[in-house]
Amino acid sequence: MGLADQRFNVNLSILFTELPLLERPAAAAAAGFTAVELWWPWVDSPTPEQSELDALKQAIEDAGVQLTGLNFYAGQLPGPDRGALSIPGEESARFHANIDVAADFAESLGCRALNALYGNRVEGVDPAEQDELALENLVLAARAANRIGAILLIETLNKPESPLYPLVTAPAGIEIVDKVNEATGLGNAKFLMDLYHLSMNGEDLPSVIEQYAAKTGHVQIADNPGRGAPGTGSLPLEDLLDQLKKAGYEGWVGLEYKPGDRPSAESFEWLPAAARAAR
Repeated sequence: MGLADQRFNVNLSILFTELPLLERPAAAAAAGFTAVELWWPWVDSPTPEQSELDALKQAIEDAGVQLTGLNFYAGQLPGPDRGALSIPGEESARFHANIDVAADFAESLGCRALNALYGNRVEGVDPAEQDELALENLVLAARAANRIGAILLIETLNKPESPLYPLVTAPAGIEIVDKVNEATGLGNAKFLMDLYHLSMNGEDLPSVIEQYAAKTGHVQIADNPGRGAPGTGSLPLEDLLDQLKKAGYEGWVGLEYKPGDRPSAESFEWLPAAARAAR
C-alpha cells in the first residue's frame, strides 16, 4: 500500500488559483496530474453563457486531463456561502436552474460525480422547512446525476469554519445520503468523506472509515492544522488512505488543500511524480 496505490485528482478551485481559470487544467497537467475536479466556477451565475462553458471544456480537453468531480452551484464559494439548495427563495431557485446545466457540462467531459453542498441555516427560517426543501432539491439533483450515469455527493463540512452549516458530522452526512436514496430509489447518493473537515470536527477518522467507506463516493484531503499539503500538519493521511483502500474504497482522492505562500506547483513535493498520473 502507499501513495502510489491511490488515484489523485487536483481541485482547481483551491489549487492553482494564482492562475486564470482557463490556465489551471494545463498547469495541473504540467505538474504531472491527469485528473482534476472543480467547485462551480461561476459563483455569480448558475447558468453561464454557453461560450464560457465551452471555453472551460476546451481548456480541460486541451490539457489532456479528466474532469472527475464538479460541484453544483453553491453560492459565493469561497466566501460566506456553503451551498444554495436548502435556502428558500432566490438561492434555491438558482440551484434549481443550475441542475441540468451542471449535469450536462459534466456529461460533456465524462465526469461522473456531482457534489451538492447543503447550504447554511438561515436566521428566521424553520430548520425543518430548510430540510424539506433540501430533500426536494437533492432528489432532483440525484435524478439529473443518474441521467448522465453519475453519483450525487453529499459533503460534511466542519463547525469551526462553517458554523451555520448543519452537516458537520459524518453521521449527519450519511443520514442525508440515506434519505435521498430512500426518496429516489436510485441508490446513487454517496458520502463525500473530507478527512480535513472530519478531523476539524474532532471525529475518530479510523472509525469513520470503518463505518462509512462502503457509502463513500469520493474522498478529499488536506492536512490539519492549516488545511495545507500533506506533511504540513499532523494527520496520518497516508495511513488513513491505506485504511480506505483496505476497506474497499477504489475512488478518487481529491487534493483540496491550500498551497501556502508559494506557487501551487511547488506544493506537491510530498507526492512522488510517478504517483500523480491516475491509473
